[in-house]
Amino acid sequence: MLEEVRIQGLGVIDDAVVELSPGFTVVTGETGAGKTMVVTGLGLLFGGRADPQRVRPGASRAVVEGRLTVDPGSKVARRVEEAGGELDDGVLIISRSVSAEGRSRASVGGRSAPVSLLAYLADDLVAVHGQSDQQRLLRTDRQRAALDRYAGEELQKTLGAYTAAYRRHQEVSAELTELVTRARERAQEADLLRFGIEEIAAAELRPGEEAELLAEETRLAHADALRMAATTAHEALVGDPASGVEVDVTTLLAGARQALAAVRQHDTTLAALADRLDEVSYMISDAATELASYAESVDADPARLAAVQERRALLAQLSRKYGDTAEEILAWAEDASKRLTELEGDDERIEQLTAEEAELRERMTELADKLTAIRTQAAERFGAAVTEELTALAMPHARVSVRIRTGEEFGPYGRDEVELLLAPHPSAPPLPLHKGASGGELSRVMLAIEVVFAGADPVPTFVFDEVDAGVGGKAAVEIGRRLARLARSAQVIVVTHLPQVAAFADVHLVVEKSSDGMVTSSGVIRLDRGGRVRELSRMLAGMEDSELGQAHAEELLTLAEAERNRG
Repeated sequence: MLEEVRIQGLGVIDDAVVELSPGFTVVTGETGAGKTMVVTGLGLLFGGRADPQRVRPGASRAVVEGRLTVDPGSKVARRVEEAGGELDDGVLIISRSVSAEGRSRASVGGRSAPVSLLAYLADDLVAVHGQSDQQRLLRTDRQRAALDRYAGEELQKTLGAYTAAYRRHQEVSAELTELVTRARERAQEADLLRFGIEEIAAAELRPGEEAELLAEETRLAHADALRMAATTAHEALVGDPASGVEVDVTTLLAGARQALAAVRQHDTTLAALADRLDEVSYMISDAATELASYAESVDADPARLAAVQERRALLAQLSRKYGDTAEEILAWAEDASKRLTELEGDDERIEQLTAEEAELRERMTELADKLTAIRTQAAERFGAAVTEELTALAMPHARVSVRIRTGEEFGPYGRDEVELLLAPHPSAPPLPLHKGASGGELSRVMLAIEVVFAGADPVPTFVFDEVDAGVGGKAAVEIGRRLARLARSAQVIVVTHLPQVAAFADVHLVVEKSSDGMVTSSGVIRLDRGGRVRELSRMLAGMEDSELGQAHAEELLTLAEAERNRG
């Protein structure tokens, strides 16, 4: 609900605060006072076209700021949060400014935002009906949604079942299309996977094999050098008469041990050193034995070296394709096997999806036909109800109907296109609303539609401008009565020049004009009971202090209050 609107520098309004309430609020004032600027300001606030000519002469910009109460769990609140804005204890602040040069800026929840966001939020916040405003219900998607809500629980239940089938059909169709159109790609992918799996399987990889092969290749490639080194070391340790080595480590060590053995009993320190020489002698003997064994084991095998090198080359080739190590290559083969199983099962999946798609299409056809039938019945009731309302609103010959065109293609809400039509007189053909009525007539048609839709339309605030254009007397009273009826389920704001309409309001605001000879400015004042009587008297007789006018005003207020109390 709109709680407050502040308007600065717009038209004749210098700075005015419009405090709004639940129920029916009426805005009146003398011609040229700027009451229409209130509706213009609301239009700007909710994303309407920015006209720099509306900026007050001498002002740099026009600014409109609104404070609204919003359900924190609503679609509007979620969209504001997505845009970076915030609610303050369920209150949303939005603003719009238009410079004299035509630049426009918007703010939502304390954060700068595109003007398009204001228009998006307006769809769920306010419906403005005026000659220069874009009508929310002129959009066919809104007309369809409103008719669906009017149709009641049976349609909502059917629509829920249809929506579920439609969404599943979309998913199935998308998957089926992808599988069918990518058949060649999938076959190529399967061939590549199959080749890779077979190639890896033929290689019979073992984890850690690369390191083992590298070590073996290095040993085989240097076999002669390794054997020569081991033989030379062995001869240096234990000697070899055939080698011509005169002195070896074992002989020298034996001499040292013998020298110490003769005197070791005389000094414990020397005895310890002798023991250490014994240990060294044993270690050298063992090392010499192992060197001899190693030298005999080293064998230069060109055939084995070639086999190892060929194996390493194969591993390198696989590594370039499937992974850096044997473990990674084997993991690729495992994943590829799973993917190949999926691809080979696609033909079966296509059959399943084709069958499911056919079942869903049959189900959607059944539910869409049912939706069309329910909408057709609701459209007849709705057209008759609105036509009856128009009779009371000084349009006795007008007739509203609903055209439902059923196509071949399925959409999110069935196969129907819904459009409201108006025939202003019996000989006129039914035309779309904006083509079948003048500005004042269109406002009355919209009022009749909103009254019939009351309770079914989720928009919480309605704004009407010139809804009473071209009418008076009894028709004006009927307009006021219907606006009051609509206000039982929504906030209604009306700009009017008819006292019969204003009398039905819960809250009466008047736009007052003052002049200092240089600048004309307007302010918005909330009237008490006495103020309402004087304003209604002015509207009735042109003189707010006329006793006859005030008596008539009192009578109007009393009758309107009695009407409201009767509900």
